[in-house]
Amino acid sequence: MATDPALSYPLADSVPAALTGPSSSLAGLRILVTGLGVTGFPAAVHLAERGAEVVVIDGDANRDLSERIQILEVFDVDIRRGPDVVAALPEGRFDLVVTSPGWAPEQPVLAAAISAGIPVIGEVELAWRIRGTNDAKWLAITGTNGKTTTTTMLESMLLAAGLRAKACGNIGAPLLEAVLEPGLEVLAIELSSFQLHWEFSMSATSAVVLNIAPDHLDWHGSADAYAADKAKIYHDVTTACVYNTADEATLRMVEDAEVVAGARAIGFTTEIPRAGELGVVDDLLVDRAFIPQRYTAAAELASLADVAQAAGTPGVRPANHQIANALAAAALARSIDVPGQAIAQGLRDHAPGAHRMVTVADSGGIRWVDDSKATNTHAADASLSSLDDIVWIAGGLPKGADFTELFTDHWQRLKALVLIGADDTAFRTAAAAAAPDLRIVRIDPALTEADPEDPRDRGAAVMAAAVDAAADIAEPGDTVLLAPAAASMDQFLDYTTRGDLFARAVKDR
Repeated sequence: MATDPALSYPLADSVPAALTGPSSSLAGLRILVTGLGVTGFPAAVHLAERGAEVVVIDGDANRDLSERIQILEVFDVDIRRGPDVVAALPEGRFDLVVTSPGWAPEQPVLAAAISAGIPVIGEVELAWRIRGTNDAKWLAITGTNGKTTTTTMLESMLLAAGLRAKACGNIGAPLLEAVLEPGLEVLAIELSSFQLHWEFSMSATSAVVLNIAPDHLDWHGSADAYAADKAKIYHDVTTACVYNTADEATLRMVEDAEVVAGARAIGFTTEIPRAGELGVVDDLLVDRAFIPQRYTAAAELASLADVAQAAGTPGVRPANHQIANALAAAALARSIDVPGQAIAQGLRDHAPGAHRMVTVADSGGIRWVDDSKATNTHAADASLSSLDDIVWIAGGLPKGADFTELFTDHWQRLKALVLIGADDTAFRTAAAAAAPDLRIVRIDPALTEADPEDPRDRGAAVMAAAVDAAADIAEPGDTVLLAPAAASMDQFLDYTTRGDLFARAVKDR
């Protein structure tokens, strides 16, 4: 049996009881909020509105946060910014710390708080506690890759069914704002491992772990710790724990989960499904889990053509990972009785997300594809698997990953590797071991320093040089693929900026 997440965190019972519900007074409580971003800001506003004495700390003193600061000052929030303020726990008594997802457990402020017996919670735990009488269903999604696509597919299915639904959490609206929005019937919630780490009492209606591959090892400390945080999404699920039959780790998570009596394990597969699963028969997505006759029949949900439409590639058979995303979303939707017609319509209505296998140009017989969202090896593997004759632009912050299997599995697809990133050691080591004859063009990392001060242009010179190098190599019939398999922050503001700069460099040629 799994360890109860609340029991694994000895300070769980120390969270102030007054926090429960959206309107009880928090007067007399002193609460520290770490970070002034999309998580910290609404948390600070909500807590201050309810009368808590709120202190906010943020290590970045240069970002223009004047609008947020003006709002917080109305509630007398104590705002402290700069590297020095995050180097140690602020002075005085604190009853609670509400932390933003990017703050790792060993960060000095958080480590000191836990050592001092101060409970630390994150956005998910806070939202779950303050939801009060809000009875919106929580459909929760996590995994190493595919979270955003699955979440937006799910939202589209729910809307097609006429439900008042919203995508939130790690995308869209902050979860805290969503639980306070009146009238919502269903929340489609994308959750990162960072968000789940600081959560211990959520009881989602249904939940899925799409897949598991080593990621964010620098934050979690080990692959086991990363997987353990992902698995917390299944704790106390009331209706359906959805898992990937092609990823045994997700099945083990379901088997080990402590759930509410009556919750079911539901698999999804890109093959023909067994009873209790959703899968594919011929060119159809089918349900053998949520129908009475599941042992002898299957119910049609949608077609592969619908999935291709949802993925932004109409007329082309969708890649297996896109089919899997659609099936996972469909399983969550079916768990709350969304009909098959709405699932098909939701897929047709779905708009693919930016920087996820988006063709930004197709000229001279060369296709240019932006998959900047592929920030880890698992995502890059899916991208590379769907193409041939690739000039691959990759590199960045490796986050402790080993890239050897990418070269072992895909060297025959690769014409060349264009390496970006401040440090190329991990990529070069992997390429030398698995694809020693592969042509490699290294983009000088010093080009980062040539960029303007505007953070949105940081990395522009690097990307322009990478696009030029790829153009010199690519021939008609080739694809130039930006799928970095690494994080962006060493040379770019974020993965979105990295993708935008790629598209701009391609169009400027």
